[in-house]
Amino acid sequence: MSSQQTDTRTRILETAWKLLESGDKAVRMSDIAKAVGISRQALYLHFPNRAELLVATTRHIDRVKNVDERLAPSRSARSGVERLHAFIEAWTGYIPEIHGISVALRSMRDSDREAAEAWDDRMRAVRHGCAAAVRALVAEGRLAPERTEEEATDLLWMLLSVENWECLVRACGWSQSRYAEMTKTLAERALLAEAEPDHPPPAGVRRG
Repeated sequence: MSSQQTDTRTRILETAWKLLESGDKAVRMSDIAKAVGISRQALYLHFPNRAELLVATTRHIDRVKNVDERLAPSRSARSGVERLHAFIEAWTGYIPEIHGISVALRSMRDSDREAAEAWDDRMRAVRHGCAAAVRALVAEGRLAPERTEEEATDLLWMLLSVENWECLVRACGWSQSRYAEMTKTLAERALLAEAEPDHPPPAGVRRG
């Protein structure tokens, strides 16, 4: 791909991002082409369909906002609990920055298959991160015995939903830091096995 083609592709993605966050209407291919200053035919040379363009836009946002760098502490964590905390910290801190695009895609998803595909692609990426954190707990024997790996992934994914952030931060007025810390606490309570005491109690003494 030539530098000119790369530049045009970037302008398309930046324009789609801006139009989606404006929240005025469902963003059509013709709207994007007009805003970029190219023909619809030229737009389709870069993106053969709207679903691919919307998915590419969400991934472009991740690149611009350095998601890989944000996730580095989680991926390099030395323990399962450290990985869990780092992943929660990364995603809860990212939600406010992508809230505009999430509102746009979620508001369209019931009647807009392409928007639904774009948002579902983003949520699959989050679930993948949840699954990796849970696998790290399993590898260390720290996952609660009553939880299956899939169930634990489901629970963590639910805790990290944008809807929960909206409810607690936007509707209830929680601070971002309080929301992040409470999410960590709830995740620990839901997922972690109870730690064994360092030393057994003396003979004849009951625990608790």
